[in-house]
Amino acid sequence: MGEELSGLLNSYPGAPETTVVHWKNGSATLAEVTEAARDLAFELGGVRRAPVACIVDRGIDAVVGMFATWFAGGVYVPVNSRLPEAELQRQLTDIEPAALIVGGAHVRSVGGRRESHAVFPEDAALVMRTSGTTGAAKPVVLRHRAVLEGIDTVIARLRGSARGGAGSDERDRPAMPNLVPTSLALWAGIWNTLFAFRLGAPVVLLDRFDALDYATAVKRFGIRSTVLAPAMMSMLLTDPRIEDLKPLRLVRSVTAPLVPDQARRFHQKFGVDVLNSYGQTELGGEVVGWSAADLRRFGEAKLGAVGRPHSGISVRILDEEHREMPAGEVGEVFVHSPFATTLPPGRVVDGALRTGDLGRLDQDGFLWIEGRVSDMINRGGLKIVPQDVEAALRGHPQVADACVAGVPDERLGEVPVAWVIPEPAGAPGEPTERELRSFLRNRLAPYQVPVAIRLMKADFPRNEIGKVLRRELAAGYTPLHELEGDAR
Repeated sequence: MGEELSGLLNSYPGAPETTVVHWKNGSATLAEVTEAARDLAFELGGVRRAPVACIVDRGIDAVVGMFATWFAGGVYVPVNSRLPEAELQRQLTDIEPAALIVGGAHVRSVGGRRESHAVFPEDAALVMRTSGTTGAAKPVVLRHRAVLEGIDTVIARLRGSARGGAGSDERDRPAMPNLVPTSLALWAGIWNTLFAFRLGAPVVLLDRFDALDYATAVKRFGIRSTVLAPAMMSMLLTDPRIEDLKPLRLVRSVTAPLVPDQARRFHQKFGVDVLNSYGQTELGGEVVGWSAADLRRFGEAKLGAVGRPHSGISVRILDEEHREMPAGEVGEVFVHSPFATTLPPGRVVDGALRTGDLGRLDQDGFLWIEGRVSDMINRGGLKIVPQDVEAALRGHPQVADACVAGVPDERLGEVPVAWVIPEPAGAPGEPTERELRSFLRNRLAPYQVPVAIRLMKADFPRNEIGKVLRRELAAGYTPLHELEGDAR
């Protein structure tokens, strides 16, 4: 079957007493993690090619449960402990696991075996669910070899080398800890943990993101580079407790597109370079990103681009009839990835996955993400990309963040509404709706100007990786009055 993910623990270059996992109130050595995983694998018993569900709360329990499942030959299925009880039970019912792992002081197996569980292909490693920002989360099967190859490709790109992962000379050097700020119930958390083990680096797990905990971990472990979701960068920027992030030098943005203005503000405040990246669970992880050479050559000129396709990745920009778009023109992003899962036929064109993202490729091959197809607002036949309006709003000196979504309209079908977090949040002198609409009229076409702007007293509703849930904002919108002078 080839190399399996369980080998990342077996072949970890450190001695048994090497600390491989840190969390807020503890740590575990290679020997401790390996012993706990093997003990649990023995308890799991006969689960080969069968799903093993793990209720994920603490990251260390998830690490043990994940490797235990692979040692036992099972297929790992993380389930977020923070889901509403009804949704948690629904996912378990859908999975029909052969065994269930729950965490606490120790990871343990509970419940009996079920004969009705699915049997997966020989090389299946884990089942992840997509983030579900536009609908119900969907299960995605990821394979051992594909995940490893995807990680190695990113390592090679970051090193600016044709080779990466196992066998690289850099594996013989002490590796900096990899700070993982997302839950291990999410693919971003799992991928970055496996990425660290592939490098022979320990992981620092936050489990739940808190700006002060993150800044403290950066200083404690001497973190020079790490990943952050754009929403996490916003939290760090607006948290009055955070004055600096030394010795942090480089952040790779993950899970959602990062707007150039946000990258600039983060760099100006903390002196940290920000690199974008792009990937989806269905594609096996990150497929587009920056190399150190790209940063040196293009730097500020390409700020906001998610990077260029990694080796073996093909990116196409197609129109609604699936015709190729010229360089610089916006269309839907299609990606062919050798690390991808078995893809649903309805989302594949000539072997490339329909990502649901709007984007463009420039003359230098950099990909720019412009928004989601499902987020686009159709105002009486005029198409509005919410991110364009949000970027304009963030240009106002009293706006910290903005979100725009379409709401139903009897005459036009749909109209844009904006929700704004003032800067600084809650301070006197917040911008008025009239001021913001006047500001936008000088920067946008009339039809792009929102019919209403709501000032938020708290953060936007978000999912686990910080993506704003536009549909929740739109569903809770009630018109206060009809505005005069709009573009209706």
